[in-house]
Amino acid sequence: MPHQEEPKGELTLRTVAMPADTNPAGDIFGGWVLSQMDIAGGIAASERANSRVVTVAIEAMTFISPVKIGDVLCVYTTIEKTGTTSISVYMEAWARRNRATDRVKVTDGTFVYVALDATGKPAPVNK
Repeated sequence: MPHQEEPKGELTLRTVAMPADTNPAGDIFGGWVLSQMDIAGGIAASERANSRVVTVAIEAMTFISPVKIGDVLCVYTTIEKTGTTSISVYMEAWARRNRATDRVKVTDGTFVYVALDATGKPAPVNK
């Protein structure tokens, strides 16, 4: 895969990786990164659906590079597909090291969300 200079999508979430989120090797847990991506994807899907959404699937996710303590994790989102009740969101997570402007792509993935109505049942997404 060719090196991508710029993130794809809209910056949806930015947060700092903290020491409490590390494994014994000092890298940030993959589950923490996945959680941040799920939050960002939920924001994007909820805005698209104009309703509450829930995560129903992670279709693909690839870890490319570790996240380190102090990195600023930036998650970019792109709505890939909108179905009757579902929304697929492609995401890229990039780390800014040492508060620098240099970015490193750390992971990408596609998450699927379903829109819900007030009673918690799947609801149509306005197209």
